[in-house]
Amino acid sequence: MENEETAIEFSKYRLEKAKETLNSANILYDNNDLSGANNRAYYSIFYAIRAVLAIERIDFKRHKDVIAYFNQNYIKTEIFPKKMGRKIAQAKTIREDCDYDDEYKPSAEKTMQQIETAKELIILVEEYINSKI
Repeated sequence: MENEETAIEFSKYRLEKAKETLNSANILYDNNDLSGANNRAYYSIFYAIRAVLAIERIDFKRHKDVIAYFNQNYIKTEIFPKKMGRKIAQAKTIREDCDYDDEYKPSAEKTMQQIETAKELIILVEEYINSKI
């Protein structure tokens, strides 16, 4: 029982980190730092996914492995909506473009979509964690 409680507490910690990172995304967006906002929105999504995996006591070193596991075990099985899998993939691509492509300039609209995806996933993850308590 103690291990399960510890996993839930760690999951909640990761979810709080996702919320804090989403707040940073909003601040950056409000200050017209769209690349930074996309980066923080993606990491908010990533931390929310890791909050789910914490319940299972599973983690990976590489982002692609975290996302692949989540897609296989939570999106494909429809624990989380399939549309969320597509949104996560889009957020990952946009974050990589912002971080690594010097000529990529994200639009305010696309950036807000990533922030909304992070917000939506956080709500779903919070509901999921609460269902495990």
